[in-house]
Amino acid sequence: MKNVVVIGGGPAGIMAAGAAARRGASVTLLEKNDRLGRKLYITGKGRCNITNASDPETLIQNVATNARFMYPSFYAFGSDDVIRFFKDLGLVTKVERGGRVFPASDKSSDVVDALGAFLKKARVNTRLGCKARGVLIKNGKVIGVKTASGETVGADAAVVSTGGMSYPLTGSDGDGYRFAKESGHTISPPRPSLTPIIVKERFDLEGLSLRNVEITAKILKKIVYKSMGEMVFTARGVSGPLILTLSRVIIGKYGLNPEINIDLKPALTERELDARVLRDFTDRANRDFGNGLDGLLPRKIIPAVIDVCDIPPGKKIRDITKEERAGLVRALKGFKLTAVGSGGFDEAIVTKGGVNVSEVKPATMESRLVGGLYFAGETLDVDGFTGGYNLQIAFSTGWAAGDSAGGD
Repeated sequence: MKNVVVIGGGPAGIMAAGAAARRGASVTLLEKNDRLGRKLYITGKGRCNITNASDPETLIQNVATNARFMYPSFYAFGSDDVIRFFKDLGLVTKVERGGRVFPASDKSSDVVDALGAFLKKARVNTRLGCKARGVLIKNGKVIGVKTASGETVGADAAVVSTGGMSYPLTGSDGDGYRFAKESGHTISPPRPSLTPIIVKERFDLEGLSLRNVEITAKILKKIVYKSMGEMVFTARGVSGPLILTLSRVIIGKYGLNPEINIDLKPALTERELDARVLRDFTDRANRDFGNGLDGLLPRKIIPAVIDVCDIPPGKKIRDITKEERAGLVRALKGFKLTAVGSGGFDEAIVTKGGVNVSEVKPATMESRLVGGLYFAGETLDVDGFTGGYNLQIAFSTGWAAGDSAGGD
């Protein structure tokens, strides 16, 4: 019987361990935390966006780094397979806006419980609180895994699925990159991806969520991103689905101070919005300007818009000039922010960077350099946009690695 050791009990590692066991291998899963799937508990704000209900081609279009590498694994184990996999484990799912798939209960713990049941059914030997120190290699092939306690766990194959460096409090500290480098692999420098953005401007807007707004980002006056959706203001800047995706686009370019323009009224042209403002102003002619925008905007953002358009809040609406009204319209169609940094690994959803995929076989996730050594999930230099795509990458690569590692 083939012995397989999987290092890391996140989504990729759990999938790899179960898939290898289903092929008849004797599988040991080493997880340094005291429980499995620790990062999964906080994924999707505790709801766990397990995948995106998309065909393989759409999945590939939403992979930001090394998309072509994902072709074989997405076609072998795609989003339909993930949904069916969890259904067979008794987990009911639902599809929300943008194809995002969540457990019907909105509880990430139910996802973790289902994965735990998968391991139990597959008879995987799960060892919690067991930290791996390195992969043992002899004559170009894996022979085992050394633990931090000095124990050697013999293996015919090892799957490194330790995650990246995002959310380090969950145990993601880059161990897998070290294991890969020690075995002769090239590592693309890790960077935080899908992270909140820090902005230069300071407005008292923390906690304000905006829906159906359009974001346009420019670097050196060139548009690099444009999309419509949701965002939220934080203590230091902005976050939410639109912003997380934007952060992936401008990663490494914060020194150029990317300009973010928020169109607060994207459904209206400037001319249409001016007509709307004029109607509101006619109805509120005797009010102060500072008290006359409640029909247009959420109350919390009004002071910031007033500050940007530079109209005195105490000025009577009836006295506002056509030019000042035009300035208000411009502010509503282009509320400007300047990106100066990111939330870093502490707040990043995923890591960009990792094991160079040219050194890994895309259909099996086996190393081209070391026999019996596999990589899966965030350890690889593959990352996607927000919307369930990164967990799909984890499940697809984990399944491919385990299925191959456990086979003859």
